[in-house]
Amino acid sequence: MGCQGLLNLGNQLLRRKVVDCTREESRLSRCLNTFDLVALGVGSTLGAGVYVLAGAVARENAGPAIVISFLIAALASVLAGLCYGEFGARVPKTGSAYLYSYVTVGELLAFITGWNLILSYVIGTSSVARAWSATFDELTGKHIERFCQEHMTMDAPGVLAEYPDIFSVLIIFILTGLLTCGVKESAMVNKIFTCINVLVLGFVMVSGFVKGSVKNWHLTIDDIYNMSNNLHRDNQTQAQVLEQGAGGFMPFGFSGVLSGAATCFYAFVGFDCIATTGEEVKNPQKAIPIGIVASLLICFIAYFGVSAALTLMMPYFLLDTKSPLPNAFHYVGWEGANYAVAVGSLCALSTSLLGSMFPMPRVIYAMAEDGLLFKWLAKVNSRTKTPAIATVTSGAVAAAMAFLFDLKDLVDLMSIGTLLAYSLVAACVLVLRYQPEQPNLAYQMASTTEEVDTNESVSTSESQVGILEEKWSLKAILCPQNSDPSKLSGLVVNISSFIIGCLIVSCCSLAVLHKETSIKETSWAVLIAVHILLCFIVGLVIWRQPESKTKLSFKVPLLPFLPILSIFVNVYLMMQLGKGTWIRFAVWMFLGFVIYFAYGMWHSVEAAYSAPPDPERNTDTNLDRCK
Repeated sequence: MGCQGLLNLGNQLLRRKVVDCTREESRLSRCLNTFDLVALGVGSTLGAGVYVLAGAVARENAGPAIVISFLIAALASVLAGLCYGEFGARVPKTGSAYLYSYVTVGELLAFITGWNLILSYVIGTSSVARAWSATFDELTGKHIERFCQEHMTMDAPGVLAEYPDIFSVLIIFILTGLLTCGVKESAMVNKIFTCINVLVLGFVMVSGFVKGSVKNWHLTIDDIYNMSNNLHRDNQTQAQVLEQGAGGFMPFGFSGVLSGAATCFYAFVGFDCIATTGEEVKNPQKAIPIGIVASLLICFIAYFGVSAALTLMMPYFLLDTKSPLPNAFHYVGWEGANYAVAVGSLCALSTSLLGSMFPMPRVIYAMAEDGLLFKWLAKVNSRTKTPAIATVTSGAVAAAMAFLFDLKDLVDLMSIGTLLAYSLVAACVLVLRYQPEQPNLAYQMASTTEEVDTNESVSTSESQVGILEEKWSLKAILCPQNSDPSKLSGLVVNISSFIIGCLIVSCCSLAVLHKETSIKETSWAVLIAVHILLCFIVGLVIWRQPESKTKLSFKVPLLPFLPILSIFVNVYLMMQLGKGTWIRFAVWMFLGFVIYFAYGMWHSVEAAYSAPPDPERNTDTNLDRCK
């Protein structure tokens, strides 16, 4: 009885969602086109970081070679973007990484993914709202900050913010109202702000190439020494000068470029909001992959161009880490350009805020519709066809956090949620491409019950023949005879993917441990090499298995190695986060597990369809499920 109970629990936790993608009906409004998605992805990804991040990374990590850092970061982001693109073409429904996990690896991991996406979107919305408020306040002379410090100080250091940010709450409420009015109206506002932001960045790039000098990419130690002493009016020692880099295009070496790339990677986070629009796009199979890839390309050009312009306009070691663009324009004598930069930064923050708020209620709506969260969150406004209750609820939570908390210590939790989602989506692409049957095709209904019964009997007999022919052997694993995926090859890929996941976690843990302990270089290199070799060998085993021949409008190339590389990059970046972040993550997950095991597991819509078949269930029941 105990073993049977554990088996039943395991089946509940691993039950997968079955989606019929042959039906285009949606409770939401299908009104977005490809340009809307590109604007949404660019607006969400190309936030205020482009006005700050480039200066900080160039001065402290990479120097002029920051352009290479952005190139590496963009390539790493494209790995995740390609995986999202394939799933957007395969399962064009609302839910993003949550839905992709549910279709592929089961309910529990799907809930974990969705729960962390909600966390990252809530914190992202709150932190960007406070940044918008602070930027606007700084442009107006910090009158709001002084007033709040005098009359509204909260005496709880380390727990609450110094003062409540009323202005950020107002911004969130305004955008929440906009989102409840309709997705088309929200997309139009987003396009306007995004276009203004891109125009401002274009102006910055042209200005940098006009007023800049290539000499700033070829500075010598003597140049740095003389310029530093003239600036500070005191004689710096040679050691102090060397702290600012060794000059040239790559003053901090290639290790500095890689360190900068790790930071720049987070600049490309945000494109995944496109994947939540599956039921609001006119042609999701084509629009979602194009939107993701195009938005990442535009963002890379913008980051690359702005960082190049900055380092051409002034020496990298003189860049201001907090406001590099105004400082650079002052350096070249174009102080008037700061007004354009101010307008661009506010537009960037607005689109970034909208990009955080837009996907949040859609993930909540998808989880509530599946029964994993409270059902009332899945109600859709009949007039605007938006998940109104989920939008208002998520906006209220984000507003409360922006009102009370400083959020600096919570921002890293955004990274865990996003990187975990990226890793699971890559793993899902890896697993699903080699499976013998596609979940999204499982409920294509035949015209008559007799045809269904005939097809099922034929497929059953064919699968039984395949099972009889397949036996566990080294030859069957390394040299499969079937041209189509089978149960054996699918199981081999599942086991191999799990092994690769364990190897990647172990390898990344060793890399982080090496920084904190005194592991010898030789021992560390051997251990890392062994892990990489084993990953490559297991990857070859996966590569030998037959792939699914399902026709999709977009597929990830170079399988299985691109998804494996994407998982490695994401896990490595997760391992870089501090212990405090992981403790907060554990607390958030504990709250999530309480909700899932107390409510979600018992109200899951999939529970009714993973139960033993009832002879009285007919075609109409399955049709209802697909609606």
